[in-house]
Amino acid sequence: MNHGIKRGLAALCILSATAGAFIAAPAAAEERPLVLVVPYPPGGSTDILARILQPRLSQQLGGRAVVVENRPGAASQIATAFVARAEPDGNTLLVSFDNHGINPAVKPKLPYDTFKDFVAISQTVRFPLVLGANPSVPGDNLKEFLAAAAKQPPNKFNYASTGVGSLNHLAPEELKRLSKVELLHVPYGGGGPAIQAVVGGQASMTWLSFAALRGQIQAGKIKPLAVAGDKRLPDLPNVPTVAESGFPGFVAYSWSGMFAPKGTPEATVKKLTADFKAVLADPEIRKKVTDAGFEIVASDGPALDAYVKSEYDRWSAFIKSSNINLDN
Repeated sequence: MNHGIKRGLAALCILSATAGAFIAAPAAAEERPLVLVVPYPPGGSTDILARILQPRLSQQLGGRAVVVENRPGAASQIATAFVARAEPDGNTLLVSFDNHGINPAVKPKLPYDTFKDFVAISQTVRFPLVLGANPSVPGDNLKEFLAAAAKQPPNKFNYASTGVGSLNHLAPEELKRLSKVELLHVPYGGGGPAIQAVVGGQASMTWLSFAALRGQIQAGKIKPLAVAGDKRLPDLPNVPTVAESGFPGFVAYSWSGMFAPKGTPEATVKKLTADFKAVLADPEIRKKVTDAGFEIVASDGPALDAYVKSEYDRWSAFIKSSNINLDN
């Protein structure tokens, strides 16, 4: 074989390999896992929801791997900042929590811009906070507890939250102002640690989702005193709402939604919105989600953006009108 033929064959091999690389690259990118970044440790509401959706979402994506990654800390700022800096290719999503709309109202310097650094995909669920207390706490419901607590020295009882400025910090503070009963705030790193503090007696109570409290309520290690929704929960028919307990109009709904980093292509966002809606429409998933105490929303991105803004406006107004301590 002469040198000219050899050089031609070598060039052809190089071109073939290069073309193969260009063909393989998109397929490899599509096969990357979809990572759902949860801002709290395992055991909290967002983690529970993400793991309910995980297997069905994988099926919806044609068998593509879906990974739940917990990045707790700093009242969800660590996970949120991580996603804000992620490649905007639709492979990394934030499983947001109520902090997403509250943090810009309570944190003067965030490592991201809540309203500019993300693209909304879908508000998946909402759920009322449930007031769960250690069995040693007096009263069988919120009204009885507040009556007993009013006769005790201020701050005899405390409540565990998932962090300063979280919904389960602000909602109890709003109730404190309305009831004039002082309770000491003790922040923890997530729903799981807060629950363990209540079970262990280090905290008197906590406000979390029924999904997070269910196991301990069923085991008799936590007693539910009130539901902060507009109606009672089917699984807790004898537990009154906060409104029924003497505070008309009081509601505190936590929620979860999906966000991608800004710059994610519009077509990718629309497909992800459709994928989450399809997953949440699945009868088996709907049952699991509702059995866990979540109310399915399955909105689109613009609706989620509007909801985040409304939550920001509500709690900003409350913070400005109160003397709530937001020091870490």
